[in-house]
Amino acid sequence: MLYTFEGTIKEIMETQTWDSGFKKREIVITSDDKFPQDVKFEFLKDSTLILDNVNVGDEVIINFSVRGNEYNGKYYVNLNGQTIDIKGTATTKTKKVGTAIPDHSNDEDIPF
Repeated sequence: MLYTFEGTIKEIMETQTWDSGFKKREIVITSDDKFPQDVKFEFLKDSTLILDNVNVGDEVIINFSVRGNEYNGKYYVNLNGQTIDIKGTATTKTKKVGTAIPDHSNDEDIPF
């Protein structure tokens, strides 16, 4: 399930890379609420490249999933970024992660 969060980019961290090749990059977005909140999201693996297209101060809409896990009796929650849209531009820049467009070029039974 995807959730949506709107706000202004406060901070974009550098990409972290491990020996296994796993990559993670975090971003902090400040909400536009009456009582603003700073919320950290993480982008994993190849989706870290999405954050190359945004800047501190950009107003954005982020779509994310919630991931939880247990480790040594402690529980953790991560907000995994999936897409990020920059608001307030003539043409909204959108970078989508994990969204494959199916290739139906060989589908002969489609009625259109």
